[in-house]
Amino acid sequence: MPEPEMWTPLILVNLKTYRETMGQAAATFAQSALHVAKQTGTCIAIAPQTVDIGLVSKSVPIPVFAQHIDPVGHGKYTGHIIPQSVKSAGAAGTLINHSERRLPIDVIRSTVKAAWDNNLKPVVCVDTVELGRDVASFKPYAIAIEPPELIGSGIPVSKAKPEIVSGAVDAVKTTEPTVKVLCGAGITSGQDVSAAIALGAEGILVASGVVLATDPHKALLDLAQAAERNR
Repeated sequence: MPEPEMWTPLILVNLKTYRETMGQAAATFAQSALHVAKQTGTCIAIAPQTVDIGLVSKSVPIPVFAQHIDPVGHGKYTGHIIPQSVKSAGAAGTLINHSERRLPIDVIRSTVKAAWDNNLKPVVCVDTVELGRDVASFKPYAIAIEPPELIGSGIPVSKAKPEIVSGAVDAVKTTEPTVKVLCGAGITSGQDVSAAIALGAEGILVASGVVLATDPHKALLDLAQAAERNR
């Protein structure tokens, strides 16, 4: 199966380790995401648990991301997640340095390189404008700005701390104009998406706001419709 295309605005849904999207449920969620993407024209990617990457990528032609990789290769690396394995399973990219899987700055740098070396698009999560500026120099595919205190709070960073989003956009684009900026933390509605894009973001990184919604399909459709309106 050819690798799915990606464009902006991008909605990247992190499935984390939620029970609601384990195993076959991840593939079912991906089918729903594909339907929303076709209906709205918005690019939607999902990041399932590592063990579900192959199942999802073979089931649905949407971009699939790993939730984490380690900057090592074949050999004596028991327990590591090597980029070659997630690429082989069908991943198009990977999250790096999520707030639940923080990495030292030198490891972020080497992981971004390892991702690109294996044709994986690296999306690096950062919690400050300053870190976003530093990481931009590594030239990842995208940087997602996520103040950790707002993750899962239902309070979008675009409203609570809009200066962080606009500041991250300015810092990243000044350092490396090709790097995309995503807005994460607390995104739950189309209004949040519109606010993020108005501040310069080129998409969103979302998790519980969709996965744990009463109607995940409806929640994702609301976000995607807002993204398309603001394209």
